[in-house]
Amino acid sequence: MRIPLLISTVVLVGLATVAEAALPDPIKLDAGLITGASGKTTGVQVYKGIPYAAPPVGDLRWRAPQPIAAWQGVRKADEFSPICMQAAAPGSTANMSEDCLYLNVFTAAQRAGEKRPVMVWLHPGGYNSGSGSQPGYDGESFARKGVVIVTINYRLGALGFFSHPQLTQEGQGRWAANQAFLDQTAALQWVQRNIAAFGGDPRKVTVFGNSAGGTSISNLVASPTTRGLFVRAISQSGAWLGLSIAPVRTLADAEAIGVKAAETLQAQSLADLRAKPAADILRAARGSGPVIDGVFFPTDPAQIYARGQQNKVAIIAGSNKDEGTFFLQPTTAAAWQERVQQRFAARAADYLKLYPAGSDDEATRSQYDAFRDELGWVDRNYARLQTRAGAKAWLYYFTHEPPGPPLWPARASGATHGGEAQFIWNNLIADRPWRDSDHAVADYMQEYWINFATKGDPNGSGLPRWVPYHEKHNLPAMQMGDKAQPAPAPDAAKLAFYQSWYDAACCVH
Repeated sequence: MRIPLLISTVVLVGLATVAEAALPDPIKLDAGLITGASGKTTGVQVYKGIPYAAPPVGDLRWRAPQPIAAWQGVRKADEFSPICMQAAAPGSTANMSEDCLYLNVFTAAQRAGEKRPVMVWLHPGGYNSGSGSQPGYDGESFARKGVVIVTINYRLGALGFFSHPQLTQEGQGRWAANQAFLDQTAALQWVQRNIAAFGGDPRKVTVFGNSAGGTSISNLVASPTTRGLFVRAISQSGAWLGLSIAPVRTLADAEAIGVKAAETLQAQSLADLRAKPAADILRAARGSGPVIDGVFFPTDPAQIYARGQQNKVAIIAGSNKDEGTFFLQPTTAAAWQERVQQRFAARAADYLKLYPAGSDDEATRSQYDAFRDELGWVDRNYARLQTRAGAKAWLYYFTHEPPGPPLWPARASGATHGGEAQFIWNNLIADRPWRDSDHAVADYMQEYWINFATKGDPNGSGLPRWVPYHEKHNLPAMQMGDKAQPAPAPDAAKLAFYQSWYDAACCVH
């Protein structure tokens, strides 16, 4: 368990007379007093490693997040917490722990109750990696422009998405699956209780994230358990389906995965599983991913959206021009044809007309185009169903290519998966020869996002007009390139194929 660092109130008051803080110091939260640190920018305060739930260790492993114990004195919030357990990259020295349910706050408010817009970031990583403390998610740029930023950790892999018949019985369904989503929900509940102390408005909360963070958000939008915790949502490159059209796993299937993991670990009971080191759990099983558990998801989220039962919040959703370069390697005509046949069976011939494989080069191009188009359709479908429920939606298409070679992985060229995030955060911090055009893109994209968080509409003075999505008109998305402008119209035949595949073979029954 991470031990809080405490200082006396007397010492703190003495220090406060030396240097004037932007906010009252210490800040009073529902669990106790905290003090943060000055940011790199004058007037910005940063609060790191604030617990939002009890450490999910021992008997609390795989349970719903429990309330944090109150502390005495004043807790220092000037260092990031350990990140959640995950497979470490080669050479990584990251501090990992199962005790990882902490969040971070960036604010330039001068007093509590200023009612600034709040943006809560859910990090990417395929539900298996990542954290809220990565350098690219430094919130000072947003804070300087009037937003209170919150970044969080949530449980990952088989510690964040685990099911087992004994777990279902123990929790009577309340924590049968989706522990990561329960963490995200608990963090949003913490925001509702505490963000006013940082100058934020709990009635003006926007959740945003990319990849697994973006898919998490559209799942939060679907769940009845999150009602009232946020009023706007931004999903970057992903919706509840993930990055492609695929059904959400049933509880029975997820339980079977858990049983298999227990066999691998030679565990006879839930108690045995909880006694295993967290690293052993992660090696033995990959997380099941989102699960229809009967609580967080009363039914398949596709049905929730089809029936208009999701949270009616305004959304931004979109994807990138070169999504597939992050994931894919060049293929051959034979391999592409075989993969298409396996997935689409009787529809394979129709699909190959849209994404042909007359040669290896053509097959490789089709593979990349298909990945891009399907993910684009996933976000478009999300916007379609959200507007059918009476909410507004704006679609974007990110095409701006950064300078220099890809960072990671080495094949991730162009406007690749996740490439938009550094521009939205306006954190062009990598060792690259950034150009004035890159900074201009970061400025206008962040401004769209801040406008949306502030007033529920991304448009503002000096920005090209971003037209909301309208299903009947099938308007193009806003292209986020060297400048913002309408993207080319989407290919109607490809949209029709993905819609029919979704309706008939996948997700709406």
